[in-house]
Amino acid sequence: MTEYLMAPFVGAFFTAAIYLILSRSVIRMLLGIAVLGNGVNLLIFIMGRVSPEVPPIVPAGALRPSELAANPLPQALILTAIVIGFALFTFLLVLGYRAYQELDADDTDNMRLAEPKNAPRPPMSY
Repeated sequence: MTEYLMAPFVGAFFTAAIYLILSRSVIRMLLGIAVLGNGVNLLIFIMGRVSPEVPPIVPAGALRPSELAANPLPQALILTAIVIGFALFTFLLVLGYRAYQELDADDTDNMRLAEPKNAPRPPMSY
């Protein structure tokens, strides 16, 4: 029953993330990526059944835990995903700040216009 109550939050996370990612500001895009990662984590958490009543412990003589028990594997995967998502967000934040320092713009249209006119062209082949 708890899964049905948490499902609108997943939709709200995805909606907010798509709105932020589609904006022209680099900081908003980075926040959208972070919100999208949290929405995916919440979705995986809900798929693993949220049940505080039955612990995921295999009783003596049984081969698997009860059907009402929460699956501990998605919870372990989410802990790993949180750490990786935080590292990705900090890397992208530093990368965005460095681009802001170099181009003196946060808007993607202004960043495109801030490139020098006579810049050397990239190599066409290797």
